[in-house]
Amino acid sequence: MRRKKFLILHNIRSLYNVGSIFRTADAAGVSKIYLTGYTPSPTDKFGNYRKKISKVALGAEKYLAREKVRSIAVLIARLRKEKVRIIALEQSKSAIDYRKFKPRFPLALILGNEVTGLSPDILKKCDKIIQIQMLGKKESLNVSVAAGIALFELAKKH
Repeated sequence: MRRKKFLILHNIRSLYNVGSIFRTADAAGVSKIYLTGYTPSPTDKFGNYRKKISKVALGAEKYLAREKVRSIAVLIARLRKEKVRIIALEQSKSAIDYRKFKPRFPLALILGNEVTGLSPDILKKCDKIIQIQMLGKKESLNVSVAAGIALFELAKKH
């Protein structure tokens, strides 16, 4: 548990983004993915793999540990009891540049909805907020691209 990285996907709506994040999380050494809110699971209610997730996850969805948890608040409280640091990847006035972040493990990185991000209530529950500085005209990256950048930076520091 000491050096583990977890990922929390909260209210991610795109099946393709979920699949892409599973594949990237596997490559970056994530131990487990928690799917919260309305983030879709790789399998439907009948246990069948969703084609859109499988198309981009390329098998990572079949062996990477995952857990569906409806309430992110309940999950954060549970992880805190297990001494897991909670880190949000979100644009915020109180965020620090992801490259300057000095992680302490175990940690859970939270990624939010593609349009609305993470709510202020969730951000208040986090130990740190990190962000990727945007150099161009666009205000943000696709959530799966942002996940890859942040996860590999954490892997480098692991």
